[in-house]
Amino acid sequence: MGETMEGGCQCRRIRYRANIDDVEAYLCHCRMCQRATGGVSIAFKNLKKTDVIWETEPDWYDSSPIAHRPFCAHCGTPLGFAFPDSENMDLTIGSFDDPSRFVPRHHFGAEALQEAWLDTRDLPRYRADEHEPTVRRWKEKVGKLPD
Repeated sequence: MGETMEGGCQCRRIRYRANIDDVEAYLCHCRMCQRATGGVSIAFKNLKKTDVIWETEPDWYDSSPIAHRPFCAHCGTPLGFAFPDSENMDLTIGSFDDPSRFVPRHHFGAEALQEAWLDTRDLPRYRADEHEPTVRRWKEKVGKLPD
């Protein structure tokens, strides 16, 4: 028996509910995912397509001859990855309302893994909610910091 988790895009036009059986996730480093997201990797949760209920159908991009990706054409949020001939698909961890629940268990697409970006624990850390120019901009535009 699973747990229902919700998620969607940044502008909230696309929303989904997903039945999650475990908290295992993975990082994909393949060049297709790097190009699709503009990042060095992307975190995914793999699950059955039948366990995903789209409240609003996402837009789909045929990202290669063998796969397509759900996304929001309005705000640009990448929402996942799927092989059309598979019963499974991936949802992006960052699109879940509570991404903190998931735990990375493996890397995929390791041939394109950018090693320098794996272990960043010794880099300085800065909080957005303590960065005065960012805080000021949010407060001037909407009166508060985003949730």
